[in-house]
Amino acid sequence: MFGITDIQRAFNLLSSKLVRWMQQFILLLPNLLIAILILVATVFVARLVRRIMSKFLGRFSHGVTLNNLIITISYVGVLLIGTFFMLEVLSLDKTVTSLLAGVGIIGLALGFAFQDIAANFISGIIIAIQRPFTVGDVIQTDSFFGTIESINLRTLDLRQPTGELVRVPNRKVFESPVINFTVTTHRRVDVECGVTYDSNLEQVRDVVLASMQGLPNLLSDRPVEVMFTGFADSAITFTLRFWIPYKRQVDYVGAKSEAIMRIKRAFDQASITIPFPIRTLDISPDLLEQLSEKLVRTPSPVVEPDSAGARS
Repeated sequence: MFGITDIQRAFNLLSSKLVRWMQQFILLLPNLLIAILILVATVFVARLVRRIMSKFLGRFSHGVTLNNLIITISYVGVLLIGTFFMLEVLSLDKTVTSLLAGVGIIGLALGFAFQDIAANFISGIIIAIQRPFTVGDVIQTDSFFGTIESINLRTLDLRQPTGELVRVPNRKVFESPVINFTVTTHRRVDVECGVTYDSNLEQVRDVVLASMQGLPNLLSDRPVEVMFTGFADSAITFTLRFWIPYKRQVDYVGAKSEAIMRIKRAFDQASITIPFPIRTLDISPDLLEQLSEKLVRTPSPVVEPDSAGARS
């Protein structure tokens, strides 16, 4: 049981503790006001630095992803410096040291836990610096083909010709070979075909070359070539090769479709045959004789006339 004396002693202890805290707060009040001023000034300077960096980088660099990364790092860096000064004014040096140690340990743990994310992030930074391609380029990488819609620090958004949006991790793009079809602005179209063995190959070549005269968007400084490539099962194969200006995938597909239609039309007019696949079946004489005996022994079905046929 607590007596009146114990209660009075506890009240006095609590009162002295509150008074001591109040005295410390009053002594700390000037430093607290200075810390608040430092915080406000830090936020103001950080925003000013972000605004200046946005205008400065926009004049010298067109990489939006890299510019945003640099601006964000500068903004956060100014905030961290101001925070450390504020803690210094409040005599919280040990707290700063503890925070830095904790951040280092947490960063090490997160680095092991999120290795793929870190690899994609670093790959995105390298891609943003090197800039091997830009938004709007047609590329093929990691078995994906399409037009680049956006380049982020973690993924690359690729719009395939069939309409699907593929988000390829930057690490895959960085580690895999990349074919950029937009860099050269020219692309070769290969059309494979075949003719029968009794065809005159010189005539075939001349007919194919003549059919390509007047093809839209055909590059005149690159020769049109017809190369016979081999003896297939039922045809002699050849490849038509020509060059076109290339900006979009529809340019390539449209030129190839037009070439196929022209070749088919020219072959029909010149009576040149594109053969169908032929398969030959070898049947032994014994098996042929057995099949003939079964066909002879099998009676043909008798069809009885229906009532309507009988009346007619």
